[in-house]
Amino acid sequence: MNDKTLLFAPGGVNASTNLAQTDPKSMPKRRQPRHPGIKDTIKGKRNQYVQVRNSDERPVITAPLKKHTLKVIALGGFGEYGKNIIAYEYEDDIIVVDCGIMFPEEEMLGIDFVIPDTRYLEENAHKIKGWLFTHGHEDHIGATPYIIPKKFPDVQMFASQLTAGLIKVKYEEFNHRPPKISVVEGGEKIKLGVFEIEFVQMAHSIPDTLALAIRTPEGMILHVTDWKIDHTPIFGQKTNLAHLARLGQEGVKMLLSDSSNAERSGYTISESIIIKTFDNIFKDGRGRLIITMFASAINRIQQIIEMSIKYRRKIAVSGFSMQKNIEMALKLGYLKSPEGLFIDIHKAQGLSDEKITILATGSQGEEFSALSRMASGEHKQIRIRQNDTVVISASQIPGNEQAISNTINGLFKQGANVIYGRHLDIHASGHASREELKLLIQITNPEYFMPIHGEYRHLKIHARLAEELGIKPHNTFVVDNGEIIEFEKGIGQVIKTKVQSGYVLVDGLGVGDVGNIVLRDRQALAKEGMFVVILTIDKKTGKIITSPDIISRGFIYMRDQEELVHLARKEVVGLFIKHNQRYPMQFDHIKRVVRDKLGDFLFHKTQRRPMIIPVIIEV
Repeated sequence: MNDKTLLFAPGGVNASTNLAQTDPKSMPKRRQPRHPGIKDTIKGKRNQYVQVRNSDERPVITAPLKKHTLKVIALGGFGEYGKNIIAYEYEDDIIVVDCGIMFPEEEMLGIDFVIPDTRYLEENAHKIKGWLFTHGHEDHIGATPYIIPKKFPDVQMFASQLTAGLIKVKYEEFNHRPPKISVVEGGEKIKLGVFEIEFVQMAHSIPDTLALAIRTPEGMILHVTDWKIDHTPIFGQKTNLAHLARLGQEGVKMLLSDSSNAERSGYTISESIIIKTFDNIFKDGRGRLIITMFASAINRIQQIIEMSIKYRRKIAVSGFSMQKNIEMALKLGYLKSPEGLFIDIHKAQGLSDEKITILATGSQGEEFSALSRMASGEHKQIRIRQNDTVVISASQIPGNEQAISNTINGLFKQGANVIYGRHLDIHASGHASREELKLLIQITNPEYFMPIHGEYRHLKIHARLAEELGIKPHNTFVVDNGEIIEFEKGIGQVIKTKVQSGYVLVDGLGVGDVGNIVLRDRQALAKEGMFVVILTIDKKTGKIITSPDIISRGFIYMRDQEELVHLARKEVVGLFIKHNQRYPMQFDHIKRVVRDKLGDFLFHKTQRRPMIIPVIIEV
């Protein structure tokens, strides 16, 4: 094993420290309630319709792919926030970049996460020379434990040290054997098949973020993931503009760049700016300080450590993912904390309020997260009190607004003072704003441009920005998931051929076993309820023995609707007698008739159509 390879194993370089432990059972999976709207397919971002992994109609490649061309394959993260994954293919060589999750959309009832559809990669697994990760945020590494150990167990992975550590934590959560990851850093080069990859140090809201300069037979592709320009970063990790400029002088065939803040003018504020805000919050805090952020926000956690030391507060952690990430970051030296600063969450109750800081998960209002349980009064260790100050130090991910609002309202009802939103500098975006995006385009001077990471409008606005700076309109590619940009003899174009790129839904322990039919049933139950009709039939005569039993859930309250229930029973008996005479003892046919005709009857009476479940019992 070379000295740049980390083999994660118990007691190895990344073994956990003795930071106060939190029971993993206190952090169940997210089960966020969602609103109706699903039909035969799931309505995706910007009103597109996307396929579900186990849909009855499986999307297929519409034409064979050419040999001797470079293909940039958009597998996820286009027109949406999350599940970022892109593949680069040349003849028999493929490299893959990132493997992220996405929060479920409103229509996806009961779904925990959405992960990319990797069927194209599975069918071409023998070509994959390496899987590279740009940084450690969930939308870039979150799907790894669901996909790589099962589908690509032998693939070679490459990541910076912190990103590798965060992937290792995720593998531990799933009880996978430790992953073997080659650790890389800015300025380093590796060779994977025909591809040569040079890593570039970038500033972001998490340390160890890397851009990729991918040299191919068709020219250099510069893949710049989430990034910003920060001249005063917490960890001293700046975007290496000189390195990017050198690559621009060498010649960039196509630039891929983060579009998240393409609508925001000016420059993104430095992470160091918000430390002044936190200083004021700590100075003015009269009670407990409860601070929530993304569990991987290592920069922000270091600020909280420094403020807690300054104002003589101990730190307790509530939330399994944050607990494990902090342990890993302390072990690797990305967090620095004196011995005894962190205490067990149970011991927090024994300290006076002004002596405790609580770090909690739940910045996106996730159901069952630590903060959500505090807001609802269901947290076992922490009860919100009048003098508590809660700080939500994270931006809202689109689609989570209502969940976050519910959490904030619950905290106010419990008596807390809640600090959130953009009215104070309590969160610094990790994404470049328009002036930074312009600078990157100018210093790299690409021939082609492909905006990545964002909803459709962000991609489109970013493309227009590139065109304003001189890139030809036909050389800017705003693509959708599944589309392919092909380069042949130096000329790039979006081709008609597409690959599979749907959603794979994670529901509890099930991955990909919930499809559009199941979601449609959940939608019907959530919207209209169900109406169960139980018929007891004499096995010998085929006649009804007793009046049908009816069970209603989420449709009507039966005690208040006795007349409707009586009429429904009468309707069912009539349907059974009529069709049993024509099709004696053919109960499958009779159940279909009851389902359809009773549905029409109930809709006529109530203007609602519940899910009808006919049950026939023979005795």
